[in-house]
Amino acid sequence: MKAALVRTVVRLLIVPVVAALAALMAGAPGAQAATGVSKVAAELRENPVYVDPAARGQLAASDAEALANKIKDADKPVFVAVLPAGFPTQDLFRNLRTETGITGLYGIRLGDRFDARADSAVMSRQAVSNLVTSVQGAGDAKAQLNDFVDGALRNVGGSAPSSWSDGSGTDVPVGSLVTVGALVAAGGAGAYALVRRNRRRHEEEQRAALEKLRVVVDEDITAFGEELDRLDFHPGEPGADDAMRADYEHALDAYEQAKSLMAAATKPEDVRAVTEAVEDGRFSLARLVARREGAPLPERRPPCFFDPRHGPSVADASWTPPGGATRDVPVCAADRTRLAEGRDPVIREVDTEAGRRPYWEAGPAYGPWAGGYFGGGLLPGLLVGTLLGSMMAGPAYASDYGSGYGDFGGYGGGDVSGADFDTGDFGGGFGDGGFGGGDFGGGGDFGGGF
Repeated sequence: MKAALVRTVVRLLIVPVVAALAALMAGAPGAQAATGVSKVAAELRENPVYVDPAARGQLAASDAEALANKIKDADKPVFVAVLPAGFPTQDLFRNLRTETGITGLYGIRLGDRFDARADSAVMSRQAVSNLVTSVQGAGDAKAQLNDFVDGALRNVGGSAPSSWSDGSGTDVPVGSLVTVGALVAAGGAGAYALVRRNRRRHEEEQRAALEKLRVVVDEDITAFGEELDRLDFHPGEPGADDAMRADYEHALDAYEQAKSLMAAATKPEDVRAVTEAVEDGRFSLARLVARREGAPLPERRPPCFFDPRHGPSVADASWTPPGGATRDVPVCAADRTRLAEGRDPVIREVDTEAGRRPYWEAGPAYGPWAGGYFGGGLLPGLLVGTLLGSMMAGPAYASDYGSGYGDFGGYGGGDVSGADFDTGDFGGGFGDGGFGGGDFGGGGDFGGGF
């Protein structure tokens, strides 16, 4: 958030000066139109929106500037290029990502066609595909690109590259510093207002995320309480011993602690402690059940990945999400049987703007919720390639939702990776069912996603 503010203030103070200089130099001898991917990449390293001179009829300069400011203000690694219809499409996304060298989401409007790709660290393949599909037929370039950017900013992880605000590649004459000084004085009040507005917006987003989580967590706590009631254990019942009573007391304490922590929660990060308490209480309950039945005590295992309300897992099972990579996840006995029989597991779904979706596709606020259940560095392996995993991999995630969820690895959004990136993790768009023509809309050499 602080980095975003610095970038915004610098832009308010310096960009007008640079823009004026650029206007004066526009007609200077030696000025050249963009001729290839290298030029596009060089421009994107300095600004999130690039419009090729041959495509200026698609997007007015003022509209491009407004779009760029929207991306910068959100501090997100979203890149947009507007290119003429005849621009070569062979390996276009791969080459642009290589030349730009920055982890992020890349959208290209080429003539009247549009497609996008993203590093999985910032957005999953499925999320990119859904986003691209949602903006098809949105109208002219201005409407389509604004729809794309609005959708991207709601879902993309990571933060903007520092090169958008550090002035690299731009020579500002010494004489212009006088103008900058005047802008500093004039822009002080505006900058302060911007700080307050951004802080209020962030607080409102946090409150909204917490209220969504509250519904889910209350369901978890209620389900745990119902398990305690169904057990119908009485400390003085025949056969009860001190170990049973200790397990029961610990489960009751965890139940009360979870309710108390949720009542006191003020931000999504606070939910992690709540689900930790629920998970701990459920394990005590499982031990109590085993003692009453004379069965071996269960080992300490994480809850069922598909729905923590299923209780502690009994084994790890191989699972492949639709369109994704296979991974081992902890499962309850019932879901282990379902998977073994070739059936779908019973997955915890939550309300989202797109309807009921699995919790790992529901947004960044569910990171703390899942983190309380699956601690000890389990989350990266469980969430690899998912929307939630991609968001948690971004460097900006910790400032909004806390840290300590394990090493998600890789580059976060906006990080400089150069040509060192895995094309298997840079995917999305229409895939093989798109427009064809190299990798533009046709999938080409891009995989990745889940």
